[in-house]
Amino acid sequence: MAKNEIRLQYTGYIIFAAKIISIATGLVFQFMVARSTAKQDYDIFFNLSDILAYFTLLAGVVPFWVMRCVARGKAGATKTGLATNLIFSMISTVAYLAIIPFVLPILFSGLGISNWTVYLPLYLLVSVQITELYLMGLFEPCLQAVKPQTVGYGVLIQQILKMVLGYVLIVQVGQPLVGAVTATIIAFAVQVGYYFKLNAVELKERIQWGYLREWLKGSVLNIYSVVGSQIAAFIFILLFSLGGEGSRGIYGAAAQIANVITYSSFLSFALYPKLLADRKSEDVTDSLKTVLMFALPMTVGAIALANSYIILLRVELVEFPGAALVLVVLALDALVTVISGIYGSVLFGVETVDQEEMSVRSLIRSRLFKFYSLSYVHSAITLPTTYFVLTTFAYQQPLEAALSVCVINSIVRFAMFIVLVTMVRKTFKVAIPWKAIGKYLLAASVMGIALFLLPYSNRISTTLIWTAIGAAVYLTVLMLIDKNSRELPKSVFQELRRKKKDKESEFEAG
Repeated sequence: MAKNEIRLQYTGYIIFAAKIISIATGLVFQFMVARSTAKQDYDIFFNLSDILAYFTLLAGVVPFWVMRCVARGKAGATKTGLATNLIFSMISTVAYLAIIPFVLPILFSGLGISNWTVYLPLYLLVSVQITELYLMGLFEPCLQAVKPQTVGYGVLIQQILKMVLGYVLIVQVGQPLVGAVTATIIAFAVQVGYYFKLNAVELKERIQWGYLREWLKGSVLNIYSVVGSQIAAFIFILLFSLGGEGSRGIYGAAAQIANVITYSSFLSFALYPKLLADRKSEDVTDSLKTVLMFALPMTVGAIALANSYIILLRVELVEFPGAALVLVVLALDALVTVISGIYGSVLFGVETVDQEEMSVRSLIRSRLFKFYSLSYVHSAITLPTTYFVLTTFAYQQPLEAALSVCVINSIVRFAMFIVLVTMVRKTFKVAIPWKAIGKYLLAASVMGIALFLLPYSNRISTTLIWTAIGAAVYLTVLMLIDKNSRELPKSVFQELRRKKKDKESEFEAG
């Protein structure tokens, strides 16, 4: 794969456009699952992902270093990473299949489900995704290093195919859980195949096992990171087991809506590899402006229409009048996550620990170790607090449990974000575009007031119309007060035309 010049804005537009389209396809898929499953089964649908995450811990460990090697043009890095991740995936799959029959009775006992064996085949079927996630974990970073926009194409292929297969298997065949899992497995398989084709040239190179020694040495740090993150995610296991029937579903439904906000982070998808190649403070500032231009109105919109959005997936959430509060908290948490992602990219992009002889001492002294330690601090606060609240004040109370978990998690995440910002400021100068942010906030506030004044609706069509009206209000106000926003469509068009001309030139040269 020839190393191309990474275009920050072009890549961001492509990835974000793919994610925006996938919002529709993803919500349609979630809508089909949510409307076709019972309350108990909907909890299990999210629990499948919660459990699977513990067996894909190593999926991104080696690829972290592979990406840095690919970005710096080292031959054989992609193939070596693929061989390593395949070995890890086989070990993880065997471990999953051996452990899951013993874990399910313990998990289901908290919900009072005695016939857990009925769900065992479903949990065994989802094991196929372990290998897929390990392959995705390798291919996406490799593509991100040189042609990051192709990741957007892959996401689009996967989302559209999953929606179509979901309709056939969930709606037509009438198999909600099995259909959802099967559709996801097939869609991921096609996406992996597409990425495999894009990496075909690199996969013909020789495996360089010499890289692996350094990667594994450095991966002590990555393993430290993923273990810390997954320990923090144990709060969802606690919620599933102690929160009562429907608690994980309430949180999951709200999270599906709030996660849409995090898609704006893909506008800065190319920032990390860009900083690896060329440290420019203006790239960070541009990323902040572009990302927040979309993240802020998305957050305000989710809050203003929280009552309408929350029942898009589960009509019976009307039974829980406070369920919208879960979405409000998660929307704010998503905004913090988006901004944290930019600062994390800066920290990773300016780190040079892998450009010298790596040792345990150098890794521990690096900024990456300090950053990864934040997840352990996060867990040390959230896990005991969550357990205490769920067993004392919200035991078997679905709404109270879901709300408690998201509030605890969000407050601690914000505290860790403050620590991250402090770390970055000591390392790299980030110019905050306060003037632009002020304009975004003003336009978003006008939009939020307009949406808040609109009548409440639990109809899907009306909610979508209100969403479109909100977007129109935001864009109108923003273009009136911000010159850069008025020029954005023109700059996007110029970027696309420039890319088209480059492809034509490559074709003629070839």
